[in-house]
Amino acid sequence: MFSEVRVESRPVPQVVVVGRFKDEDLASLLPKKAPWAGVAVEASQRMELGGGDLGKIAEAFPAPTADGPSRVVIVGLGKKGSFKAEQARTAIAAVARRLASVKAEHALLALGPALDAAEMNATAFGRCAGEAFGLLSWDNLAFKGSVGEKARKESPRPSISIDADRKASRTGLEYGLALAESVNMCRSLSETPPNIATPDYIAGLAQKMAKQCGLKFSVIKGKDLEKEQLVGHINVGKASENGPCMIRLEYTPEKVAKNKTKPAVLIGKTMTYDTGGLSLKVNNGMVGMKRDKDGGCAVLGAMHAIATIVKPNRPVVALLCSAENSISDEAYRPDDVITYRNGVTVEITNTDAEGRLVLADGFCWACDKEDPAYIVELSTLTGGVVTALGSTFCGMFCDDDTLRGRVEAAAAVSGERVWRLPMHQEYRDMMKSPVADILNSNPNRKAHAGQGAAFLSYFVKDGIPWCHLDIAGVHVSESDSGMFAKGSNGWGVRILTDLIGQE
Repeated sequence: MFSEVRVESRPVPQVVVVGRFKDEDLASLLPKKAPWAGVAVEASQRMELGGGDLGKIAEAFPAPTADGPSRVVIVGLGKKGSFKAEQARTAIAAVARRLASVKAEHALLALGPALDAAEMNATAFGRCAGEAFGLLSWDNLAFKGSVGEKARKESPRPSISIDADRKASRTGLEYGLALAESVNMCRSLSETPPNIATPDYIAGLAQKMAKQCGLKFSVIKGKDLEKEQLVGHINVGKASENGPCMIRLEYTPEKVAKNKTKPAVLIGKTMTYDTGGLSLKVNNGMVGMKRDKDGGCAVLGAMHAIATIVKPNRPVVALLCSAENSISDEAYRPDDVITYRNGVTVEITNTDAEGRLVLADGFCWACDKEDPAYIVELSTLTGGVVTALGSTFCGMFCDDDTLRGRVEAAAAVSGERVWRLPMHQEYRDMMKSPVADILNSNPNRKAHAGQGAAFLSYFVKDGIPWCHLDIAGVHVSESDSGMFAKGSNGWGVRILTDLIGQE
């Protein structure tokens, strides 16, 4: 939508954006001496009855002056008592879409009086606005060919500079735009097709990012997977010519505490493609499986934000568990039994339940090698969570009260919603195998989302807080709406960034 968004102050803004609450007068929310205030009020009054609905746009065009804008945008803010971060993102996304359509070059967000009236923090508002503009600057055109190139030349995307009427809001704008950059990196990788985004490709991208951001990087692949007994990667990935790997990134604070601080560990499912293996997906079940790596994409994007804008005092380790689930005479089979480095044996009943197998390696490694303060893992793990929660909430499995509270607090700030789902011994019992210790999938399909969490629990050492976020229902936007275009939305980058930002 935008080729570039930057924060810039100008003596005379081209466009001024003001807000109006539902069924309330606009005049009290305008600068008292602004030469364009009167025409803005008139435009607001022309809104149909009930004007001020969230995201509704009206415009006014003041007579040209040397010190005034040529356009005033009035955006509906909904009910004053309900105006929070979610509503701010919705409102400013509507503004950004309008400004892009008219190719505005500069806009001043003059919503300070409205923020005061709604008692909303100006910095938080600025962040929401920065996110909206930044996320709408992403495009999915990287793989458009000559036809797309022609379209880009005929309809170039505009660039825009934005400013706010409060210093705190300007600070928030900068933060929101920087965070959106990390989210957009995640989205671009998510949309990269599987013939390009192999495990090695993602490792190379992570290495490049690590060098740019000052992160430590390492990758475990080939014979080193055998040495470290990362049997999930080995078995899931052995049918593909694109070998599996586990990618490790580490952020280290500039000032290391005298007493060693345990790291937070973020684990991401990074399946570059999932055919289902020998338990082959049917009909159109494979379409979109390039996004089965979105948990890892989100962790990668979060590490970018952590290193560049959060810079916490706690070390952070990221583990991207990457493989391609393909088909060949080397493929692992239903009825196979594999033994993990922690001694747990797994009977394979369904090769399309592969993500949890590579994630189990990540949990084993984290517990054995990283001495984590806590573990948070993201994955597009089950269709069951989509059935349960749709695309409104991410399924959260976490029995540690402190960690769960922190994740929920991060969700409230980021706007990436989570809903707690139950963990219980009966779900763990469902995963028991008559042949091995556990099954990778119980064919009765009961508590399908809970099965995934129950399986993972067998690979976490007692006493280590952990949280499983099943993002299968929320990682893709099905239409152009709000801050997002149709396609990958980078779910997880913001919630992880806000979680680590609490440190």
